[in-house]
Amino acid sequence: MFQDLIKKLSINNHGKPDPNQIRLFMLGDVYAKPGRRCLAELLPGLRKSKSLDLVVANSENAAGGLGLSAKLAEDILGYGVDVITTGNHVWKKKDLVGVLKTEPRVIRPLNYPSPAPGCGYAIRTLPCRSRIAVVNLEGRVYGGDLDCPFKAMDRLLDGPLAGIKTILVDFHAEATSEKKAMAYHLKGRVSALVGTHTHVQTADQRILDEHTAYMTDLGMTGPHDSVIGMDPETALYRFKTARPNNMKAATKDPRLQGAFITIDKKSGKALKIERLDLALRG
Repeated sequence: MFQDLIKKLSINNHGKPDPNQIRLFMLGDVYAKPGRRCLAELLPGLRKSKSLDLVVANSENAAGGLGLSAKLAEDILGYGVDVITTGNHVWKKKDLVGVLKTEPRVIRPLNYPSPAPGCGYAIRTLPCRSRIAVVNLEGRVYGGDLDCPFKAMDRLLDGPLAGIKTILVDFHAEATSEKKAMAYHLKGRVSALVGTHTHVQTADQRILDEHTAYMTDLGMTGPHDSVIGMDPETALYRFKTARPNNMKAATKDPRLQGAFITIDKKSGKALKIERLDLALRG
C-alpha cells in the first residue's frame, strides 16, 4: 500500500538514499548579494548531505533585489541550482530575455500573454531516468493583467506534461487565498505546489489529500535584518513620505529558506515536506 512507502522514509538502506524516492529542494526568493552568497556557500553542502536530486530556486530578485541578469543566472546555475524560476520582476534586466530564449533551465511565469519570450516550464531528466517538470505561475490578485493561471495550468497538464508523474509548481503570488485555491485546484495532479513572492516563510507545510505537498510561501534566501530584503531606512522613507527612492538591499542576517520535498519515484506522490531556515554564519 502507498502508506507503507511513507513508513520507509526513516528506514531505508541504513541511512543511504532510498532508490525509490526523489529528493527535491525548492528555495524561496534569492535576494541580492546576500542571497547569492547563501547559495554559493550553503547549497553545495546541502546537496551532498541531503543527496538532493533536483534544486529549484526562485531568483527574480537576485540582481540587487530587482530582477535577474544573464551573468547572475549563469552564476546561480553554477552554484548547484538545476532550475531557476522567476516572477513579476522577470523583465527588469533586458539581457535576461536572451537567456529565456536559449536556456531551458531558466523559466518565466507560464501565464504571460502570448507571445512572451521563453517558456513557463522546464522538464529535467535525472540520472535514474525519472522525468521531472517544474512549472512557474504568477498570481493575478494584487498583480498584473495576466492570463488565468488556473486555465493555463489545466492546458499544460492536458498537453505537454501529460504522462509526467513528478510535477513541481512555483506559484509566485501575493495573496494567500490565491495560492491555497491553486493548491486545491491541482491536488492529486501535481507533486508539489509551493508559493513565492512575499519573502516571508510560512509554517503551513503539509501533504494535502491525494499526496500533493503544499506550502504557502518558501520565504526568502537573503538578508533577514531588513524589510523583505530592503534596507530598513530605505523602506521607512517610502512609507513615511509616500515618495519613491532608490532601492537599497540590506546586508545583515543572510539566511537560506525553502523546503525539502520527498517524492515517490513511481507514482509522483509527495511523501514528505520539511521547511528549512538556515543562517549563513560569518
